[in-house]
Amino acid sequence: MSGWIEVLAILASLMAIVAIFYAVVVLVFIARQAIRQVVPKVARVKPKETTTKEKQKMSKEKGEGVTFNDIFMFMIAVPLVLLWVGFAGFVIHTGLNNSDVLDNIEAYTTLIAILGGPALLIIKDALDVWKQEQAEKTAFYKTKAQAVIDYNDAAQKQHQMIEAKAQEQEHKMENKK
Repeated sequence: MSGWIEVLAILASLMAIVAIFYAVVVLVFIARQAIRQVVPKVARVKPKETTTKEKQKMSKEKGEGVTFNDIFMFMIAVPLVLLWVGFAGFVIHTGLNNSDVLDNIEAYTTLIAILGGPALLIIKDALDVWKQEQAEKTAFYKTKAQAVIDYNDAAQKQHQMIEAKAQEQEHKMENKK
């Protein structure tokens, strides 16, 4: 039994290290955003044409920056979901190989349930956001397809009109002769 406690302690230590890493990444990102806002940008001497990469960079700079939700996702939600899935897999794997785990399965399932409640809510919200993005993409592609259809229809009508005018002009020219 003490072997499992050591394994759980190692897992907890690893999760603490991951949490510290996430905290450092978020703090560095926030510091970079703060420095960009405080330090004035150098004025350009000569205006030049912007490339596509520069336009993408400028559009990213105009973004809203780091929000509370971004910090929440990187520091709490992602590690929680990973811990939940990892611990559940660990319990299943060791439960199949060791009968001591099966003797204390109620404690393990309680811990999985405690971690699973918030993790499932986070996963559900992530799936809802994904569904919304997919619906937006679908609506965009429907609009784009309709625009292409309308464009092709208008181009065909214009081409037919040009041919009709050309034929009309030819008839006028033949009648004058």
